[in-house]
Amino acid sequence: MYVKICGLRDPAHAALAADLGANAVGVVMSLRSSRHATADEARAVISAARAVRPDVDAVLVVNTIGAEEAAALAHELGFDVLQLHGNYAAEDVAAARASLPRVWRATSLAHFPELRAGELGEERLLLDGAVPGSGATWDLTPLGADAELRARIGNEWLLAGGLDPENVAQAITLARPGGVDVSSGVERSPGQKDPDLISKFIGAARAASAPVEEGGRE
Repeated sequence: MYVKICGLRDPAHAALAADLGANAVGVVMSLRSSRHATADEARAVISAARAVRPDVDAVLVVNTIGAEEAAALAHELGFDVLQLHGNYAAEDVAAARASLPRVWRATSLAHFPELRAGELGEERLLLDGAVPGSGATWDLTPLGADAELRARIGNEWLLAGGLDPENVAQAITLARPGGVDVSSGVERSPGQKDPDLISKFIGAARAASAPVEEGGRE
């Protein structure tokens, strides 16, 4: 189970997430967001996470910056991945990949019910609620029951939207994603991460996705 802790600004929280086994740390650069990070904060988050886990994915999340500009910024700051949230097209993904090969697409089934993984050229698909980035929960039932939908989105997509330490296990069981992404669900207040919630979230996600041995023992 791939685990991404997003909206990080404090290097101590990034180091903790990496130490606990998070696969990715995300930084939001959007002036409209309570989680907006400066360039210096972004560099500090990346450095702190990589000091603990060199192979951690550093992900820049944007929703208002042009894709080509965002990719150049991600490359300059040392990110591995650019996550495009919002109304970006295939041309935007192609332009971004010219300078940063790894580009993810974050979107919603509410807006694009017929979407397919990789259709815009993205490396990975992230499924969020109707208002991406809001932290609101959404109906995951179709993800576990609709075989045609499952075939279109594949197995490596990430689930986001309203996840927290209390519900992530149930969400994984129902939706069967390749990974999970959390931001507001590990905060004590908007934009303020809680180390205890980060720890509990990663632990719950790992436990829910751990293989069960014969006899029902993990």
